[in-house]
Amino acid sequence: MEHIKQALNELLRVAGFSGSVVELDPAGARFSIFLDEGEWLKEWIPRLVADLGFIARTIGRKVGVHGMVYVDVNNYRKEREHLIVEIAKAAARKVLITKADVQLPPMNAYERRLVHTELATRPDVKTESAGDKRDRRVIVKPLL
Repeated sequence: MEHIKQALNELLRVAGFSGSVVELDPAGARFSIFLDEGEWLKEWIPRLVADLGFIARTIGRKVGVHGMVYVDVNNYRKEREHLIVEIAKAAARKVLITKADVQLPPMNAYERRLVHTELATRPDVKTESAGDKRDRRVIVKPLL
């Protein structure tokens, strides 16, 4: 994991991100990157998280790291995960009130998994994924 951390530090330095901090969570393969680059960065963080994650996973495979490597920039991913869980809970409440299916917006596979995992323990709703590729979404259904 230290190879990946060094590579990310070097990449960010070469890219001109002065004062960047890369931290490795010792409990897992999670890198937290903190950048202080101003307002323009907010628009680009989702793309930056995806791209740095791809680079980290590619480096990991080259140095023999098996399994997933997660990258978060300025806690974007952590906040997004919290938002997805809250959306899942709200959808479950709506399903119970309306007794009708609720379709969530399209999500990537990781976000859909968060929804399925969050609602799996609930005995009153079930979840299914529907759609193709970028339009794949979770449908929350009542158990009658």
